[in-house]
Amino acid sequence: MDDTKRYQQGMKIRRAVLGDEHVDRAVAGTTDFNRDFQDFITRNAWGEVWSRPGLPRHTRSLLTLAMMVALNRGDEFRMHVKAAFNNGVTRDQIKEVLLQSAIYCGVPAANSAFHIAADVFKEMNDKPKTNSKRRRP
Repeated sequence: MDDTKRYQQGMKIRRAVLGDEHVDRAVAGTTDFNRDFQDFITRNAWGEVWSRPGLPRHTRSLLTLAMMVALNRGDEFRMHVKAAFNNGVTRDQIKEVLLQSAIYCGVPAANSAFHIAADVFKEMNDKPKTNSKRRRP
């Protein structure tokens, strides 16, 4: 696959996982400074890795959540909690990932992630429904 097709595939998957609203904000925030990075993540993260057939998106979401806990990346964790619901992940499955993470990544990291996830769940429950296809957490 050439870079143009990889970018197109990446944007399709990025939108499916993260949602149009998030991707539209990221695209609107593209500058000369971050343009190459936006292109890089669309082609490589989304067009190359997330599009591989070896793991379903549901599993990729669970793995990503665990890795964001391990790396203590709160902003990325928050984004991927929201995205996980687009891949069929449930609150209970997120809870299990966080409990597992407490053992292997540490209680403080999991504690922070539990707080972030609870905030995301609240935001998602308080947000007016704009798309009837979207799953509620």
